[in-house]
Amino acid sequence: MECHLVLNNIGITIYLPPVTRPQFISSSYTPISAQTLAKFCVFTQYNTIIIVIIMKFSCFLITFLLFLSSLPLLPATDVGATITFTTLGRSSYAFDIYALPAAGPPQETRLTDGSSVNFNGHFPSSASLSNLLPLRRPDPKTHLIYVTERNGSSKIYLDVLYDTPNALSGGSRSILEVPTESTRSQVVLVGDEQSNGQISMKDRPSLVGQSLIYISTHEDPGKPRASWTAVYSTELTTGSTRRLTPKGIADFSPAVSPSGVWTAVASYGEKGWSGDVEELGTDIYAFLTRDGSSRVKLIEHGGWPSWADDSTLYFHRRCDDGWWSVFKASFDVEGGIIDVDSVVSERVTPPGLHAFTPAASNANKSFIAIATRRAGSEYRHIELYDVVSNKFHDLTRPVSPNAHHLNPFISPDSNWIGYHKCRGGTNNGNGNDLILENVRSPLASISLFRVDGSFPSYAPDGERVAYVQFPGVYVMNSDGSGIREVSKLYAFATSWDWKRKGVVYTSAGPDFASESTKVDIVSINVDDEDLSYKTLTTGGANNAFPSPSPDGKWVVFRSGRSGHKNLYIMDALNGETGGLYRLTEGPWSDTMCNWSPDGEWIVFASDRENPGAGSFELFKIHPNGTGFQKVVQSGLGGRTNHPWFSHDGKYIVFTSDYAGVSAEPISNPHHYQPYGEIFVVKSDGSGIKRLTHNSYEDGTPTWRPKYTRPANVEWPYGGSKCSFEDCHWLNISPNQASKRQCAHKL
Repeated sequence: MECHLVLNNIGITIYLPPVTRPQFISSSYTPISAQTLAKFCVFTQYNTIIIVIIMKFSCFLITFLLFLSSLPLLPATDVGATITFTTLGRSSYAFDIYALPAAGPPQETRLTDGSSVNFNGHFPSSASLSNLLPLRRPDPKTHLIYVTERNGSSKIYLDVLYDTPNALSGGSRSILEVPTESTRSQVVLVGDEQSNGQISMKDRPSLVGQSLIYISTHEDPGKPRASWTAVYSTELTTGSTRRLTPKGIADFSPAVSPSGVWTAVASYGEKGWSGDVEELGTDIYAFLTRDGSSRVKLIEHGGWPSWADDSTLYFHRRCDDGWWSVFKASFDVEGGIIDVDSVVSERVTPPGLHAFTPAASNANKSFIAIATRRAGSEYRHIELYDVVSNKFHDLTRPVSPNAHHLNPFISPDSNWIGYHKCRGGTNNGNGNDLILENVRSPLASISLFRVDGSFPSYAPDGERVAYVQFPGVYVMNSDGSGIREVSKLYAFATSWDWKRKGVVYTSAGPDFASESTKVDIVSINVDDEDLSYKTLTTGGANNAFPSPSPDGKWVVFRSGRSGHKNLYIMDALNGETGGLYRLTEGPWSDTMCNWSPDGEWIVFASDRENPGAGSFELFKIHPNGTGFQKVVQSGLGGRTNHPWFSHDGKYIVFTSDYAGVSAEPISNPHHYQPYGEIFVVKSDGSGIKRLTHNSYEDGTPTWRPKYTRPANVEWPYGGSKCSFEDCHWLNISPNQASKRQCAHKL
């Protein structure tokens, strides 16, 4: 960070070092916001006394920050630990926000800077930004508020874009062709400081006057399988933040009415999340934006509200005929109170295509912008729908037909339609393709990394990591270098032998297999020039998830050989032929096992409390079959999976839906979160701690017995990868859809 001072026409630039807050500082400590710092950093020689005071304050601040930066805030490289995990589809996103004119030539403009993942934008009105804009330039042409994931955490940014000599004409306003750093000012509106330093996910920002309305997940509801998402309002000039969602309630997808008086959300209300993984069973509520009061339920069964005016909003739902459609709700507002008895809903978009995430405009009520998936299409596109003539107008398909476009939003004058999509290559040097991505950790002694692969595991010395692609097993150094394929098998799960250097165990065969599917445990010598491997199991009855004992003599694994998935232990060197015994037995699934470093325990996931229902809890057992006990229960019908002991055996990391869901699944690909987030718990089951905050599916975590400095690692070949599957449950054809339609009035 740098601060520019001007004194007697002499420019002084002061560089402030990055600071990590030490643990001994109270959690109520709030870092100086970008807005406050800007007020100290930009001034002229209006009053010498004021300048001297500010300079003295600056010197004190700088001295204090330098003192903090000299403290040992982070552990040394040989202290602490690292947790590495995978996120379904996330490494292929590389989203930026783009815009197209609602009318005229389809000239697409990239608005965000090509750094990390940028999504869910909002065009604020200029009046709301009068006290927030950087002072260095007048007359900004475009303002954009959006969610971004960079520097390991989720933030909300304001980008102010200025005109250039080759700007496109857009009536009274113009949007830049490709903004550069010389034509862009960036301000962090909301980071972790608004939640007293707590890590959180942010989403769906809107600006009302000087208040930013948004989603955050920083407050623990205090019970398993309850969603953490709530709507907050932050006064940007003061940093004051208040919760608008009632305690014990989770709200999603907030939208603020044109007047700013009302905010609508998708919410379960008091009933809570019940495990939905495709369409959330939410209703639409509205409340006063100023304080969250006067909360009323407007619509049963609906999501993603968007206001056309203070008595009209659009929303989406999946209909009985199988198609997602956009609906319109109209109601009366009398004396500042919404008359819920007056609400009338009607289906707007016809069956035969999916239509969702609507965006309405107060400036032009004749159309709405929607994301669509048409029958037979593999891609999601943005279309305009004329609600008067009931006609569609393609917006993004003529520009980029073979790309997904998500979550439209409309400029205040209705001239521009924004959305996010994969950016492809950029010319600004920002890497799009990461093999290791740092994720900000709430624990100072543990660093978090997302790996572009599945089922990672570290060698006992922590210097190498194995992981799988589909197909193939790969090994690389812990810093992301030296990537090489060690097997072409279609494999899943990896683990390293504790004693025999370079031996990696995996299972070869299709994933999500039945008990009788042929899947076998194999060991691969990754240091052998020929990369030799040995099949250790016989019969192939879904043998998977191998984990060796610390003495190197045995391997525990799950097998479906009895007709049910239970745990078995076999000889590590010779497999079943060298010795085999059964560890667990029952008409359920015991799976995803991991052996503790001291050899005393085996932790595993099981659905034994509700066999076949998809609900998994964590249990542990001694290798001799004694000491069986439960470690973690997500909640009724919940999922806790992929447990892995820390290198000292004191903790277990796992993935779970313990924190519910954080966003509507339809709003982005792979947001259905069957597992959810990464957690850590003491090995006795106490002290559960949430580590990740996002709306993706995080899974297959593992430990590295060393602390890894937070830094992103790009794939060595460079380039840009942005290819992913849209929500697979949108693949519907007319032959699959019934002829039933949603009721027009509810």
